[in-house]
Amino acid sequence: MEERAEFDALGEVKIPADAYYGVQTKRAADNFPITGYPVHSALIKSLALVKKAAIGVNMELDMIEEKKGLALLQAAQEIIDGNFLDQFIVDTIQGGAGTSFNMNMNEVLANRALEILEEPRGNYRIIHPNNHVNMGQSTNDVVPTAIRLGAIKLLDKLMGEFRNLINALQEKAQEFDGVVKMGRTHLQDAVPIRLGQELKAFSRALERDVERMSDARRDLMTVNLGATAIGTGLNAHQEYVKIVTRKLRDLTELDMKQAPDLIDATQNQDELVQLSGCLRTAAVNFCKMANDLRLLASGPRAGFNEIDLPAVQPGSSIMPGKVNPVIPEVINQISFQVQGNDHSVALAGQAGQLELNVMMPALVFNLYQSLDIMIQGARIFYEKCIRGLTANQERCRQMVEESLGIITAISPHIGYEAASRVAEKALETGRPLRQILLEEGMLSSKELDIILDPLEMTEPGIAGAELLRKISDEQGRDN
Repeated sequence: MEERAEFDALGEVKIPADAYYGVQTKRAADNFPITGYPVHSALIKSLALVKKAAIGVNMELDMIEEKKGLALLQAAQEIIDGNFLDQFIVDTIQGGAGTSFNMNMNEVLANRALEILEEPRGNYRIIHPNNHVNMGQSTNDVVPTAIRLGAIKLLDKLMGEFRNLINALQEKAQEFDGVVKMGRTHLQDAVPIRLGQELKAFSRALERDVERMSDARRDLMTVNLGATAIGTGLNAHQEYVKIVTRKLRDLTELDMKQAPDLIDATQNQDELVQLSGCLRTAAVNFCKMANDLRLLASGPRAGFNEIDLPAVQPGSSIMPGKVNPVIPEVINQISFQVQGNDHSVALAGQAGQLELNVMMPALVFNLYQSLDIMIQGARIFYEKCIRGLTANQERCRQMVEESLGIITAISPHIGYEAASRVAEKALETGRPLRQILLEEGMLSSKELDIILDPLEMTEPGIAGAELLRKISDEQGRDN
């Protein structure tokens, strides 16, 4: 393999001759063989966008000559378009608050621009990674800005998938609105509920998740670009500091704003911690929903068996015919991972000292992983589970009729104590509640037909005086 020699303050390093990265990237790759994961492509493209904005402003201010600037702008756009991603070889978790990643970008841009100018790679006398590409910048403002840009792009995908999942749940809620089943509290029979009502409740929780994500997205629009090292703007042209965020806003078509206090915005990463918290809450809702679906589909003969989930693969290597709820199971595991990631994000968010949070590599690794796996999880949840969900209506009806939970609807009409005695007698004898009530003359058949109508028991405002009036009206029509 042909090599070229590059130098930094620590000495010489051999680089593959065809590599676009340079000496600082190679040192970082050797120093941080941590996760085996390269920096996320969304972050790479976002940092290239930030660099394009910075280069453009420096050209406008005559800080970079046009020929070099145009080559750098072309190189940045190529990375934005998804080229040269294999040249970003630094591990996603690294020391130095992201300096290695920033230098990886600076070197790739410099060497690609040199190639465009028909100069050899590594000829940094013409275009230098620090002097030209990084002009007016610091890792400490460009990387946090890129993190926010990348998070916004991923968050938009996640909110889109959540809306698809919400729509799928609402469609199923409408389809099964007439299916009455037993509601349960403490995993014990409670009172009837419609399957459509349960599914609609799932969608409501996810709607709140989307609202929280939207609020977090708005806060991510405020960036510290122009802050340079610690928020004072040292080494940046005064006009550059004023207009670089505006340039980024034009390039991204996002409502990017420069933070009113660049020192605060450089020290603190609470907006990213907040986003992670929103993802944690959404993961909790995910997990609750997946658990409920697994319970409702349990069986099929020895469980609830109120719904059937789509069969997507055989469930056992030893038990023929077994099909497992693998999609809800993977949603559970995604939830566990996101909640663990959130703890890591919180630790990283609090661990920055004084003027800089140096733990951003771990923070962004966990945050972006949460976004990625929730995007995929939401998609397979609605595609492979919710859309194909079916209701076992006869089983639901049977469980309502056999349940003691419907005694709750009787209680206002015969009293709590009498209702309790009837329930105990039904439990001891195995006889239906209706039979006992009729035998003991507590209520008439007509009254029981109205009181124990399952649909009537799943809407508010029926019990009490309104129901008694309805019974009276029914009897009046009979007379």
